[in-house]
Amino acid sequence: MTQAFQRFVIFAEMRTGSNLLEGTLNAIKRVTCHGEAFNPYMMGWPDKAEMKGITMAERDENPHRLLAAIFDKPNHLPGFRYFHDHDPRVFDAIMDDRACAKIVLTRNPVESFISTGLARATNQWKLNETEKPIQTTVRFDTGEFTQVVSEVEEFQLKVQHRLQTSGQSGFWLGYEDLRDAEVMTGLLHWLGRTDLKKVDPASDLVPQNPRELAEKVSNFDEMQAALAKFDPFMLRKIPNFEPRRGAAVPSFVASDAGKGLIFMPIKGGPSDAVTGWLEGLGAVTGDFNQNSLRHWKRDHVGHRSFTVLRHPLRRAWAAFSALISGGNAELRDLMRQTHRVALPADGELATLDEGRKAELFEAFLDFLRRNLNGQTSLQTYPQWASQSEILAGFARFGAPDMVLREADLDRDLGFLAHSVGASAPDGLKDEKFPAFLKDQPLRAAAKKAYLRDYIAFGFAGQP
Repeated sequence: MTQAFQRFVIFAEMRTGSNLLEGTLNAIKRVTCHGEAFNPYMMGWPDKAEMKGITMAERDENPHRLLAAIFDKPNHLPGFRYFHDHDPRVFDAIMDDRACAKIVLTRNPVESFISTGLARATNQWKLNETEKPIQTTVRFDTGEFTQVVSEVEEFQLKVQHRLQTSGQSGFWLGYEDLRDAEVMTGLLHWLGRTDLKKVDPASDLVPQNPRELAEKVSNFDEMQAALAKFDPFMLRKIPNFEPRRGAAVPSFVASDAGKGLIFMPIKGGPSDAVTGWLEGLGAVTGDFNQNSLRHWKRDHVGHRSFTVLRHPLRRAWAAFSALISGGNAELRDLMRQTHRVALPADGELATLDEGRKAELFEAFLDFLRRNLNGQTSLQTYPQWASQSEILAGFARFGAPDMVLREADLDRDLGFLAHSVGASAPDGLKDEKFPAFLKDQPLRAAAKKAYLRDYIAFGFAGQP
């Protein structure tokens, strides 16, 4: 089925072959690629400061004006190349435009990185068959490579996610595909140009550095050793199947003491105790929405925001305690019938001895492991969601200035109050937890359930 594409964008990066792909497309009648149209340092190509009658200054003031000008060409297939560091203000418009074909061009990141270094060293960015390549070597910088790869990977995942969530598809190309006439023909057919019988790759550009990497990198052995530490198959990645969380702004509590403090509570943590400490500073305000909180922040210049982490084992115990002691009869029935937590009848819960509580709590921790790994039909409730994901939800509105830990609150809350010019009230009372939480099986079960939090925040040892 022919796609009804009216325009295109090439998502690529430096030294991935995008110039060659552009040359191939521009050799086709009624197809035009306008270079790196939204590169912040040029207008499409080096030494160009104008495109479609629009200056660089005008583009920078309103990039959508240039986007419209490029695409305003009836009976033509216009497009441009877009890299991860190009103007982000047009990204949403591109991705939301279903009539805009998305071509994704990739290359081995090591080869791309070294090729970029060689081009910078020689100032030779393109090469035709009549020109002589400048031979040199470059030094591999592990820190720079790590940063570049991270940024590119994040951008590619962003493109992929937007394609998936919008039900669109892209045409994925590798560097080696660009000289394959059959692949180029397939690309143009996918774009809707089925009138073309064969598309020959551009021949006016040739590979600049067709040498093996060992001849192009001065510290090749060092590079090999550095790359051996990378994990391309993400063997050490911790799977995350938790749903994305919102910022939970209505739960925030603010104090006008000094320059102002905002407490961003994590459900299941010492929220009541910290809120009580805030009230010791003076009157507190809650029930915010995002708009009213923004107003509060504007009115309190120099304010500080903070949240408090609790050890995962203690937090899981708080969730379990709420389960067996509150008005959660329906949830308790679900635990008994479906989720392998053999809670006794509600009338017996108040008489459980410590040994039986520890046994049931271990079963609950196993349920949490399965729930957080997306292996149960029950939603992940905020009181037991991972603190990593809750903090990520906060950051979607505004990350806290300080992330404190329950074990250090006596010290850190005093510093926090001092930082906004307020006098700190007395410290918090320690919350009592059962001694059996120190048992090794429970500690091991908690770590299995909350491995992300243990690694992200360094939780270890006794709760």
